[in-house]
Amino acid sequence: MTLLSIRGLDKSFAGARALSGASLEVRAGEVHALMGENGAGKSTLIKVLAGVVKPDAGTVEIDGESVTIASPADALRLGLRFIHQELSVVPHLSVAENIFLGRDYPRRWGVMIDWDGLNRAASAVLAGLGVDHIRPARKMARLTVGDQMLVKIATAFQDISLGDGAPALLYVMDEPTAALSAEESRRLFAVIRRLREAGAGIIYVSHRLDEVMELADRLTVLRDGATVATRDIAGLQKLEVIELMIGRRFAEGYPPRLAPVSAEVALGVEHLSTAYLQDVSFDVRKGEILGLAGLEGAGQSEVIRAIVGADGGHDGAVSLAGRPVRIDEPVSAWQKGLAFLPRERRQEGLVSSASIAGNVSLPHLDDLVRFGLVLDRAAEAEQAVELGRQVKLKAKGPRQKVRELSGGNQQKVVFARAIAGKPEVLLLDEPTRGVDVGARFDIHALLRQLTAEGKAVVLASSDLPELVYMADRVIVFRDGKVATIVSTEGLDQAGLAALCFGAPAAPSA
Repeated sequence: MTLLSIRGLDKSFAGARALSGASLEVRAGEVHALMGENGAGKSTLIKVLAGVVKPDAGTVEIDGESVTIASPADALRLGLRFIHQELSVVPHLSVAENIFLGRDYPRRWGVMIDWDGLNRAASAVLAGLGVDHIRPARKMARLTVGDQMLVKIATAFQDISLGDGAPALLYVMDEPTAALSAEESRRLFAVIRRLREAGAGIIYVSHRLDEVMELADRLTVLRDGATVATRDIAGLQKLEVIELMIGRRFAEGYPPRLAPVSAEVALGVEHLSTAYLQDVSFDVRKGEILGLAGLEGAGQSEVIRAIVGADGGHDGAVSLAGRPVRIDEPVSAWQKGLAFLPRERRQEGLVSSASIAGNVSLPHLDDLVRFGLVLDRAAEAEQAVELGRQVKLKAKGPRQKVRELSGGNQQKVVFARAIAGKPEVLLLDEPTRGVDVGARFDIHALLRQLTAEGKAVVLASSDLPELVYMADRVIVFRDGKVATIVSTEGLDQAGLAALCFGAPAAPSA
């Protein structure tokens, strides 16, 4: 039985075609992966279904009946639920309040909010996901990014969790595991399978091909706004999917190292401690990529943020090329030759309403000011064009708004800003999260080029293959401490996963 049928969907923005005759069919009781590079049209198609964007042409049918989705309220009424990649939470409200936003809160005597009842209902929703460690009364701002995503996922699943009858007809999930740990992802997968068994349809968007091959029944690939293929997952190879997405043959793997690692230390960290981190020490050599691994919240992101002073002060010492430095805030890190790429690019890394050139120049304005007063706009634009070429940025020009770019190209803008100051050390927190396979390869190639020039890279990532194949050494964190430091020579994904979970790594095959 077909739940959703989309035919001939067209949409243009300011003359640029985002969708071109796109089509998609989702059956009852199936997980249908929607694949494509950033900018392929996936987000626009989802926004049409959500009632956020009005298509220029095309039809949408639900249960065989033609429908018009003119608003998010229409989408909700028609049985569609959405889990978006970018977090949209109300940080000063509690977990329970966020889960039930838009619904009537339980009340006592018809007047006062029944907070105990609200928290009990939220606990029931979270329990439906197998989540028992998040307190409903806790403020959202105090949760980790992964836990915030779990709350957003629980919000979409609240109908089935509360036993309000049948689940929604269709769940649309856009990179739902991007901020989740392996264990959190497994909980989500279990819920997805329950929904499939209950007859719901799921549109699943992810750049993690392993997830897609494990979960999905079928997939549809978009390229340049058009549907290029729909395939059964059974018998399909990952390389075939990649080639359908990018429209050309693809050499599978990671770019090779271009030069050996130097013996000279670029960054030294000694006895670094914060409210969470405990006595962390390590060094990074010139030309080296040092990976940081661990379960969600183990300390890898916290180390990077502590080094650049993003979360306040710390105990311990940091040195660059053997010289002690004091870094109290990120602007000081940039001035001393440290480039920082935060995990949440839209919340912390970009000014989405500003231009590409404006975002690239932000930490480097002193270099672009004439007579100490006037920003040289021509030099700013010229810098953005040259750096955009280096990072293979796809854009209309340096004055294009960042919000108009795909996720992968937004991340390339962040990289362009990082290399604008000619840093000696790059501190990267999940640099390829939510980035398509083409942009991902471009970013990895850029890192190889930078290390060949003698730059040092600290790479925190939840993507274990990325660490195994890109890093020279990996520090494994547990509970805010360094658990072990290992060479990636002879290390495989299973061995690194075992170390993250506290088990000894099995010998590589």
